Amino acid sequence: MAGEQRNVEPGTDVLIRKVDSHLAALRSGLHGPELELAERLARCLRELVLCTAQASAADRGQVRVAVHYFVLRRESRGRLLAVRSLAAAERVVDRVARQLGRVDLLAELARDRPARDDALPISDALLH
Repeated sequence: MAGEQRNVEPGTDVLIRKVDSHLAALRSGLHGPELELAERLARCLRELVLCTAQASAADRGQVRVAVHYFVLRRESRGRLLAVRSLAAAERVVDRVARQLGRVDLLAELARDRPARDDALPISDALLH
């Protein structure tokens, strides 16, 4: 069988599965532009995971932060969980893409907006 051998770091498949699983859950509740944004973000994240599989630990860490920011929910004090907005996830994903020099992976709708301050570390985005 002729196939392409793919060297993948151990965490790569796990991150892609997280993105795909979260997107599947979002598909049941989102429609229209929100679903399109979620699908674009998932596509960008998958590509960032793959293109940094052999990159430095710092670059892989930035992508891991962006994936976790997209898929994880922030707990609130009540019974309900506050879900981070897709717009907030878009800002984090776009910031990571810019910092890694992959402006081709910016969400399409965000290209028309002025760039935010990319000098701040990506970890600061988790605090907002």
